[in-house]
Amino acid sequence: MLSKRIEKALNDQIRIEAESSQIYLAMACWAEVKGLEGVAGFMYSQSDEEREHMLKLIKFVNERGGHAHISALKAPNVTFKSFKEMFEKLFEHEVFVSESINNLVHISLEEKDYATHNFLQWYVSEQIEEEAVARTILDKINMIGNDKGGLYLFDRDIEQITVNTAASNNLP
Repeated sequence: MLSKRIEKALNDQIRIEAESSQIYLAMACWAEVKGLEGVAGFMYSQSDEEREHMLKLIKFVNERGGHAHISALKAPNVTFKSFKEMFEKLFEHEVFVSESINNLVHISLEEKDYATHNFLQWYVSEQIEEEAVARTILDKINMIGNDKGGLYLFDRDIEQITVNTAASNNLP
C-alpha cells in the first residue's frame, strides 16, 4: 500500500511525464514544419517513450493500491529560435525530470517504501541515458555550428544517435 505522500509524489511525476511527452510532441511539430524530418522523427519517438514512462507510473500506482490521477498539463513551448535552442530546452527539461525522479527516490527512502524505491531505479537509469543523449546531441550541434551541410547530415543521422552510458553497461 502506498502512503498518501508517495501517492501524491508519484501522481506529480505522472503529470511531469505527460508534460514531457507533450514537450517532445511540440518539438516534433516545430521540426517537421521546418523541414527537419529526422529531428521530427526523433522527437515523435521520444514523445511516445515519455508516454510509456507515464503509463508505467500509472499502472504502478494503481497496482499498489493508490489511485493514479490524470491532471491538466502546462502547454509546451511551440516555437524556437533555432534547432539548437530547441535541444538546449530539451536538455534543461531532462535535467529537471532527473531532479524530480531523485526527489521521488528520496521520498521513497524517507517513507521506507522499498518497493517504490526499487521500481524507481529504472527511472534513475533512464534519466542518466536521457541526459547523456541530450548532451551528445548538443555536442554535435555545437560542432556543426552554422554549417548547412552539417545540419543536413545531422538531420539525416539523428535517429541513429545512441549513447553507451555507464548505467547501461553491465560492468562491475
